Amino acid sequence: MSIEPSISALYVVATPIGNLHDISQRAIDTLNMVDIIAAEDTRHSRTLLEFHSIDTKLISLHEHNERGRSVSLVEQIKLGKNVALISDAGTPLISDPGFRLVGEAHSNGVRVCPIPGPCAAIAALSASGLASDRFCFEGFLASKSHARLMRLRELQNESRTMVFYEAPHRIVESLKSMQEVFGADRPAMLAREISKTFETIKRSGLQELADWVADDSNQQRGEIVVLVEGDRSSSVAEVTEEASKIMDVLLRELSKKQASSLCSQITGISKKLLYQYALNVGLDTI
Repeated sequence: MSIEPSISALYVVATPIGNLHDISQRAIDTLNMVDIIAAEDTRHSRTLLEFHSIDTKLISLHEHNERGRSVSLVEQIKLGKNVALISDAGTPLISDPGFRLVGEAHSNGVRVCPIPGPCAAIAALSASGLASDRFCFEGFLASKSHARLMRLRELQNESRTMVFYEAPHRIVESLKSMQEVFGADRPAMLAREISKTFETIKRSGLQELADWVADDSNQQRGEIVVLVEGDRSSSVAEVTEEASKIMDVLLRELSKKQASSLCSQITGISKKLLYQYALNVGLDTI
């Protein structure tokens, strides 16, 4: 189906994170329709475009030229052109360039249209078995050990599932740092090369995961996502024994939200804290 936009726009288009078939028909139609595709690395993106027989004009947009090029691209959209933004893989702006271009578009009243699709962080989260109703995306940790440990210590009491990207040459040290801060037994998962030939999904405690990666150089290659379970201790400790017993009963019959609301009325404990307790114990049957 062709796309005939009535208003020129900036299209933020998600592209495959590995398997070239993981792209929507809408994304292909959009990339064929626009006048210009701005890509993080034109050499990398050309492989995808050639695979899908897309011959739209391709230009680079990366961290070194984004500020100046964003102004030029927005001016072209205002003159009636359509522009698509893509990254090397996945959804643009997720630890990739593009926020200046999107910001410039909004500042100039230019329509911004997302074309959803693959994202390594979300793909990994969906396969982790860790709590996914509340999570935080941390992207890449600092490359220096001291700065990395400082950031991890700031997250020590984070109750949400934490999602990190990591470079192959830093994955061993990063996992060791996580083990040091979060503890050897904290549940975690490594997702490597998602949707590619050597895709690897491994879930275990942080110490086991760190040792496994350190002992196998193959696990120190490619695109890597690490997920770490949030801290369960802080919120559970603040819920009284009486409230926890009430919640355990209610969660067998009600949803987390309903149980938290009813228990809050009974005990006076905040719904937010009780809801976090429900997330941590995972007893609801709804």
